[in-house]
Formats: sequence, C-alpha cells, structure tokens
Amino acid sequence: MKKLLLSTVLLFCLSLTFTSCRDTKNENAQDAVENAAEDAMDAAEEAANNAEEAAENAMEAMDEAGNAIDNATDAAGKAIDNAADAAGEAIDDAAAATEKAANDAADATKKAANDAVNAVKGN
Repeated sequence: MKKLLLSTVLLFCLSLTFTSCRDTKNENAQDAVENAAEDAMDAAEEAANNAEEAAENAMEAMDEAGNAIDNATDAAGKAIDNAADAAGEAIDDAAAATEKAANDAADATKKAANDAVNAVKGN
C-alpha cells in the first residue's frame, strides 16, 4: 500500500511538473507574441509620424520654392520693363538728335545756297 501511495504521489508530482512547464512556455510565447505585436505597432506608428513630418517638410519646401519663383519672375519682369524704358528713351534721344542735326544741315544748306546766290548776284 505504501508503494502504491508513493508511486501515485510521484506520478502526480511529475505530471504537475510537466504541465506547469508547458503552461509557462505557452505564457512566455504569448508574452513574446504580445510584445512583438506591441513593438510592431509602435514601429508602424513611428513610421507614420515620420512620414507625416516628411510630407509637411516637403510642402513647406515647395511653398518656399514657389515664393522664390514668384520673386524671381517679378524681378525679371521689372528688369525687362526697365530695359524697355531705357531703350525707348535712347531711341527718343537719338531721334531728337537726328532731327536736330537734319534741321541744322538744312539750315546750313539754305544759308550756303543763299550765300551762293548772293555771291552770284554780286552782293
């Protein structure tokens, strides 16, 4: 009877030992899976935040580039207007000088012709 009781207790202890080890392994595996899932979610959230920040930075850079293009376009337009105004003034000045020279030449020609006529008449 003693042997039967001791054998039963021994088998009971062995069965508890193996059962509790399996449960611990399952719990450890479940914890590892849960930890891995949490780590994956954290990494995905961080990646999403980084992507959002990168998109915002890209939008700001595009806005700055657009402003720079607008400023450059305005400056080029002003430079073209100034060059056109200067060219127009130069043409006007040249035309006035040409007109004055032509008038002076005409006056000189008239005077020379009058002098020649007077010289021929003997005055």
